[in-house]
Amino acid sequence: MTSTHSSQARSGATGDAWEKAARAGYFVSGVLHIILGFIVAKIGFGSGGEADQSSALSSISDAPLGNILLWVAAVAFVALGAWQLADALHSSNEAKDRAKSAGKAVLYAALAFTTVSIAMGSGDSNGDSQSEGFASTLMGAPAGRFLVGAVGIGIVAGAVYHVYKGVTKKFLEDLKSTGGREVSKAVRTLGTVGYVAKGVALGVVGVLFTYAAITADPDKAKGLDGAVETLLKAPGGPVLVVLVGIGFAAYGLYSFARARYARM
Repeated sequence: MTSTHSSQARSGATGDAWEKAARAGYFVSGVLHIILGFIVAKIGFGSGGEADQSSALSSISDAPLGNILLWVAAVAFVALGAWQLADALHSSNEAKDRAKSAGKAVLYAALAFTTVSIAMGSGDSNGDSQSEGFASTLMGAPAGRFLVGAVGIGIVAGAVYHVYKGVTKKFLEDLKSTGGREVSKAVRTLGTVGYVAKGVALGVVGVLFTYAAITADPDKAKGLDGAVETLLKAPGGPVLVVLVGIGFAAYGLYSFARARYARM
């Protein structure tokens, strides 16, 4: 954080506890991405399954003390979301960086909500159903097709940025050691593979949302699970899906490093 206001707000024991909880959010995100990577790879090998965050969180709930782990994860996501929100509201960063922080705050708040829902036994809806419902709601609004198309284009833009961030290793700017001088080659490799794989998956999701807008059919809008199914039907699809799964797992491992070294 570059803002004096934010630095003061996070100083002392309370600030230290908040930072540790926020860093735990990156760690939990890493666990989810590794589980997602395993699920996606299994689909590539023909074992089936649903590739979405709800499925990954549900697999945690099935583990010993799983419900307790979910509540801990929810707290971590809330802390990380609040940290990003403080960054958006109080930092002296450029407007685009503050907007990115605000977007991340919404993302982690949504993850916290999903985690709590599953912990309470009410999070059964899969990612594709949620995506279709969201697209259907937007489609019913004035200029609904335009809104769904705008969401699709926005997701594609985010996907392109993920690939760019991975290929150029721009993600190293998120870590304390700028330029990777103190970051191991393994972390750089995991980050590159992970960001590119996420970019590919997000790109397919964005294309599906855009296609839903073009055809005025909200059922065409899909989440990660639908994106994996689409990739599976492409030439060499199973291999591509397995590679995406490996990429998600790589991003998860990179997130462990980010939990420790992230600029906060």
